[in-house]
Amino acid sequence: MARRNLNDLLSFVTVAREGSFTRAAAILGVTQSALSQAIRGLEEQLEIRLLTRTTRSVSPTPAGERLLNAIGSRFDEIEGELDALTELRDKPAGTVRITCGDHVLRTTLLPKLTPVLRRYPDVHVEFDVNYGFRDIVADRFDAGVRLGEAIDKDMIAVPIGPQLRMAVAASPDYFASHPIPRKPRDLLDHICINMRQSGGGLYVWDFQKRNQQQNVRVEGQLIFNTSTHIVEAALAGLGIAYLPQEEFEPHIAQGRLTNVLDEWCDPFPGYYLYYPSRHQPSPAFSLVVDALRHITGPDASPRSTSPPTRRLQKATKGK
Repeated sequence: MARRNLNDLLSFVTVAREGSFTRAAAILGVTQSALSQAIRGLEEQLEIRLLTRTTRSVSPTPAGERLLNAIGSRFDEIEGELDALTELRDKPAGTVRITCGDHVLRTTLLPKLTPVLRRYPDVHVEFDVNYGFRDIVADRFDAGVRLGEAIDKDMIAVPIGPQLRMAVAASPDYFASHPIPRKPRDLLDHICINMRQSGGGLYVWDFQKRNQQQNVRVEGQLIFNTSTHIVEAALAGLGIAYLPQEEFEPHIAQGRLTNVLDEWCDPFPGYYLYYPSRHQPSPAFSLVVDALRHITGPDASPRSTSPPTRRLQKATKGK
């Protein structure tokens, strides 16, 4: 195949992976018409259709899927080797793609990476804010951020923050007209602010006090799928909220929220950066990992404790 068609093959791989000519054109820095022409030329040369196009989506045909599986990883290897060559430069360079929640991005990732980005202007970081679990290998991310037990066993996990705790809080105005709950089951008699999970169901509040565990299905007038709005509703006196403690801390310190059931909220492992084992990480990626790494004790392994999985999903959701 003529050398010029390597660009056409890269165009095909990008369109097939993105499922969109618009997104693929933006990634490749070409016009949609030029991209469409390149794909048509490749299909004409191979005398077989590679992509099925509709008004709403683009997907590979069986032949296109076979070609994508055969050459997609080769382009990834080439890209990885090119990134590795930056070791020979005076300054590291390259792009690192990370999928994470909004809250950890604001409170941990950006503050820790700011000095690196200022020192190394050729290092670029792309963040994908997502509230569900992503397959970082299939979606071509360099790394993702999750909590403890949610990390797959075959991934490398690097701690990037301290242990976390869930917390129960409401405004003083709310407690002025409602009794303070003394145990988790008391929440059944309260107005609580619910969170909708990515799977569609409502989050079940789970509590742990040493070896005791209790799960409570709370009820209330409000349901959100982001923590920011839950905090705002709690501040407005619209009910009791349940989120990671750090979400409430500034408001508790100012007396705008009151923390309850603290003894039922045991700590659990915090955020981890996770990524697949790689033989030759780029200098840019190594810089990012080192900047985010949090020094912890031997008991801070993401698999050394086992907090309830729902709590982990909840703490990373909707941030």
